[in-house]
Amino acid sequence: MIFSLSIDWNFNPDLFKIGSFPIKYYSLMYVLAFVLGLQIMKRIFNKDNISLEKLDSMFIYTVISMLIGARVGHYLFYEENYTLAEVFLPFKLNPFEYTGFRGLASHGAALGIIIAMYFYSKKVVKKPMLWTLDRLVVPSALGAMFVRFGNLFNSEIVGKATGTDFGFKFIRNDISQYKAMSITGAKTVNRAYDLIANSANYKNVLLEVPNRYPTQLYEGLGYFVTFLVLWFVYWKTNKKQRLGYLFGIFMVMIWSIRFVIEFYK
Repeated sequence: MIFSLSIDWNFNPDLFKIGSFPIKYYSLMYVLAFVLGLQIMKRIFNKDNISLEKLDSMFIYTVISMLIGARVGHYLFYEENYTLAEVFLPFKLNPFEYTGFRGLASHGAALGIIIAMYFYSKKVVKKPMLWTLDRLVVPSALGAMFVRFGNLFNSEIVGKATGTDFGFKFIRNDISQYKAMSITGAKTVNRAYDLIANSANYKNVLLEVPNRYPTQLYEGLGYFVTFLVLWFVYWKTNKKQRLGYLFGIFMVMIWSIRFVIEFYK
């Protein structure tokens, strides 16, 4: 029996729609990251004998700073043509219509959270900033994994062509390939999953779409390993007593993973 090493990835990124506004799997990944992260931080705060009321404040600080940082970061690095008004209010109300961009930059989110944790540490938990970061990076590594899985659902941040029979065919990402083949109705990337799946030229399209490295999976699995390492160090050793130790492990592992993955993007 011969097993194919190629996967045709033509996933519908919309979980469901509210009117014309799509709720995406990418959004679901963020929700899962926050829900699981909150549960992990509850266990950590209980272990450290810190009031859970202070965890509520951390959650608010983290969510707000992450969203602001991610949106501004995406605006500064990727979408300069939009105004700041469209970044923070990317729709009009009468009638309701989405007008802005959906991007979130992970490095902008990271910077926003670090800044917020400085104020949280000083004003709320009243501990050194590195104490806070040492604990926050444990669920953050798991959250980063979910974000990369969200990128996979969106068929974005794809890898280079493998040049072999191995890899993912990111059909939505390579829509220019089958636009050139004049497939009727192929107008937008978001509709590609439906148009191509129902096209009479489906097999011909697949021949034109290259196999690519699923770098979202590689990176996501690397972040999961980072989470396991941080979890073990926190719960099974006394290294958490050394300020900055867990944060240092996180930074070294995360950036090492990203460095390696860049060779395949």
